[in-house]
Amino acid sequence: MSVNPGREAEYEKRHSPIWPELAETLSAHGVHNYSIFHDSATHQLFAYAEIEDEARWNAIAQTDVCRRWWRHMGDVMPSNPDSSPVSSGLREVFHLQ
Repeated sequence: MSVNPGREAEYEKRHSPIWPELAETLSAHGVHNYSIFHDSATHQLFAYAEIEDEARWNAIAQTDVCRRWWRHMGDVMPSNPDSSPVSSGLREVFHLQ
């Protein structure tokens, strides 16, 4: 994901904190230790979340609160026609456990 140039402060403000209803939905769907990092040089965002189940994670996108959040964030980050944030997956190249 990325944040629109000049909108970084607003992006961070909207996450401090996120809506309680959204936090509850994430937890109810098995999300733990969720962090988002920002690279100010590229405006790129990197999200890291520990999840209990991929299907439960994917189901979050179908919730009303998630869709409202996407619309709420649409003016600070690139969005798809369905209001979801434009994002791309990353391929893991190293892991140590």
